[in-house]
Amino acid sequence: MRIIWTRFAIDSLKDIYTFYLEIAGAGTASRIRIGIVSEAKKIVFYPYSGQKQESLSSFQKEHRYFLKGHFKIIYRISNNEIIITDVFDTRQHPSKMNNPRRK
Repeated sequence: MRIIWTRFAIDSLKDIYTFYLEIAGAGTASRIRIGIVSEAKKIVFYPYSGQKQESLSSFQKEHRYFLKGHFKIIYRISNNEIIITDVFDTRQHPSKMNNPRRK
């Protein structure tokens, strides 16, 4: 299996980096980004062990997630590919997760 990041997920990761860059500095922002990307790489080994993200069931694509700190790495599996669709800060209201730009 290989990992593919959607534009939406890349933008989410950039937003997280920018936020922490401004409030905590480059070192902290980089550590958070590297931690999220490293955790995402582990999905290849156990792709179906992530919990189902029930709040995204309306997309009918069986989204799953892994946690890394306060962040959900949301993904789905399709044709031997792991498609990361979002990195979501769990401290936000869950309704923000249902963005129609997610694929």
